[in-house]
Amino acid sequence: MTMMLSRRFLLGAALALPALRTSPAQAVHQVRLVHVNDFHSRHEPVARPTGAACRPNDTCLGGSARLAGAIATAKAEAAAAGRGVVAIDAGDEFMGSLFYTQHRGAAELAVMKAWGCEAMTLGNHEFDNGAANLARFVDGANFPILSANIDATREPELAGKLRPWWEATRGGARIAFIGVTTPETPLLSSPGRNLRFNDPAEAAAKAIAEIRATGPATIVLLSHLGFDMDRRMAAEVPGLDVIVGGHSHTLLANNEPDSEGPSPVLVDGRDRTVRIVQTGAYGRFLGMLDLDLAADGKVAATGGACSPIGPAFPEDARVATLVAEFALPLAETRRRPVGTLPAALNNAECRRGECALGNLVAEAILARAPGAEIAITNGGGLRAGLPDGAVTYGDVLTTLPFGNTVATMGLRGADVVGALENGLSQGAGTAGRFPQVAGIRFAWDPDAPAGSRVRSVKVAQGSGFAALDPGRVYRVATNDFMRRGGDGYAVFRDRALDPYDGGVLLEEAVAEEIASGRAAAIRTDGRIAVR
Repeated sequence: MTMMLSRRFLLGAALALPALRTSPAQAVHQVRLVHVNDFHSRHEPVARPTGAACRPNDTCLGGSARLAGAIATAKAEAAAAGRGVVAIDAGDEFMGSLFYTQHRGAAELAVMKAWGCEAMTLGNHEFDNGAANLARFVDGANFPILSANIDATREPELAGKLRPWWEATRGGARIAFIGVTTPETPLLSSPGRNLRFNDPAEAAAKAIAEIRATGPATIVLLSHLGFDMDRRMAAEVPGLDVIVGGHSHTLLANNEPDSEGPSPVLVDGRDRTVRIVQTGAYGRFLGMLDLDLAADGKVAATGGACSPIGPAFPEDARVATLVAEFALPLAETRRRPVGTLPAALNNAECRRGECALGNLVAEAILARAPGAEIAITNGGGLRAGLPDGAVTYGDVLTTLPFGNTVATMGLRGADVVGALENGLSQGAGTAGRFPQVAGIRFAWDPDAPAGSRVRSVKVAQGSGFAALDPGRVYRVATNDFMRRGGDGYAVFRDRALDPYDGGVLLEEAVAEEIASGRAAAIRTDGRIAVR
């Protein structure tokens, strides 16, 4: 994502905020922000490291009933300490399990109402089934849906239903929440042609000016941009006090082995220190940010924690009943066995490099695309790992929840390289476009400039591999989301020869690969190498 943070814009934003003056940071108000992000329809407990369905003897966290219990506990603790509380969500409630596939957001909305969500920003996955589906969710919500950088004026389903910001008074403090959604949503999801995703920095600055014009406030950016972009926003957009983030599934927590940083991360902004928090994904952790606030809204001190949602928190009986009711129609499908795996396949490394799960999915695509020589799929599309031992159709659907189909096309060798360059353009880490492959081997240099990172590509030929011919047309298989240009794979959309997107469902292809027994031999084999 590119944010247009010009010097002119930043100076203009600073001038628009006359209330931003240094003042003594003596705390007079106390509040707690209870926050979640990237829940992804995980209403049942999940394995701690992978987000896969919880199995006996797994270390499991989360589930909606325990999440609701944890939120109630966090609120009660804050109230006992004299702190005001606001409970908020940084987006991507949708997509990730059979609960969403079956109910299209109704289960998520019911649970959010039960735990008392007070404001939510939209994530990209809220648009996976179009504007009309999201509109049903928004219409049913009893809390504001925020996104300052989405222009919905031309979308009749959502026009007038989204708010740029919302404010609350808690613990004597005025706190304003601004929502922002990743501008990459049209690449990552299916919002349709009528919505416009504008620059989040400009949208946030405009909202900050509006809020400050009516008096002092603590400004919280409820962000679905990802951790790297949150750090840029913190450094470059004046007036922000806190960023509650999502999108990158970054766990910021103290004394947790899975953490990528402390909670909060502190960033020196243009006029103040900004606190950034995020809770990973799948409801495994709950964020509790305690703020001591000065009279002018600035943060004088912080505390709280990002805590794993385990047995230390009670389950909420009412939410447990809700989940059980929503689960009733899912049971028959999810129990159907498809085969066995000798070892669990984790998705943790699939956005960074070759992973066994990516090899399995790519090989399954190749097997179900007659005549295809090359398969490329996006590591970010693998939403959870697969367990060892017996694997059910429900397990496969949790890994591949999007309902994508196998798509095929002709593609010249030079364009295959272009596709790989796109997949590698954001480096290794949180980039969902990172390519998992079958039928080819490639080497890449992560330190080279984007667009020139591929060092060599070889295509399977007989019992060996031969160098890719830039002028030859190869038959390439992928998923229909990528074939239509998703995740930045514009080369698949614009350069495809005789494309066909109506192949078998991706989850069916993977289930068949596991059922065949071939998946038992899948492992990493060096098909993606770093040079």
